Amino acid sequence: RMPTSVPETDRRHRASAAFSLSFLSLAFSITAFSSSYWCEGTRKVAKPFCTGESKGDLCIRFNSPDANNNQAVQYIWETGDDKFVERKFHAGIWYSCEEMINEEGEKCRSFISLTPASDRGVLWLSIVAELLYIILLLTGNILMSVEMCYYSSVMDGLKINAYSAVVTVLAGLLGMVAHMMYTTVFQMTVNLGPEDWRPHTWDYGWSYCLAWASFACCMAAAVTTINKYTKTVLEFKHKRKNLERSLKIKYKFPDH
Repeated sequence: RMPTSVPETDRRHRASAAFSLSFLSLAFSITAFSSSYWCEGTRKVAKPFCTGESKGDLCIRFNSPDANNNQAVQYIWETGDDKFVERKFHAGIWYSCEEMINEEGEKCRSFISLTPASDRGVLWLSIVAELLYIILLLTGNILMSVEMCYYSSVMDGLKINAYSAVVTVLAGLLGMVAHMMYTTVFQMTVNLGPEDWRPHTWDYGWSYCLAWASFACCMAAAVTTINKYTKTVLEFKHKRKNLERSLKIKYKFPDH
């Protein structure tokens, strides 16, 4: 069996690198899309009245010894920030969850229902763009895997390489637009959303970082694929020129 040439080995390495980056991008995008940690922060929530045996700093205490007597005058000593407790929350594309006071667990609500009516169309566009981004990434992964396992013709492999490059570039553009649209919608929801949801402090979470890491891997895969396609075409042109040159020399000085 003939040993594999250096250009062929280099092409296989580039194809493996592009496939690995594209697969990472797909895994990151699916994880980010299905999670609810795109944004994290805290909300200031008014403390409930202490009832029964509930005590501590998470409820408002009464000054009256007989808290169950409705006719008794009750004085609340908490003033200013003492009336509020900070509660952690996290939100994603699909739902928003926050801690419950005096109870374990979280209470979740649909993020779409929290979004202002004027911005829900943009949110749905963001969701559709995210889905198309994942579909195109999956398509690019399939094309790259077919190219890696396709040995019958170099030209056919080159065509598949071109298709996968176009699909990956389109996926990257869609992903960028989808992430930016969600960022805009979330900021509008913070300013115009329901009073019982608006955060006191917030920042972007690990899912948001993972979504942009997916975009970075996608564009790196696209650049690697385009670079592989360009280098292969240049190699073919170089071989063609050498062949034409050798044929000219052969016809000019034929062997007797």
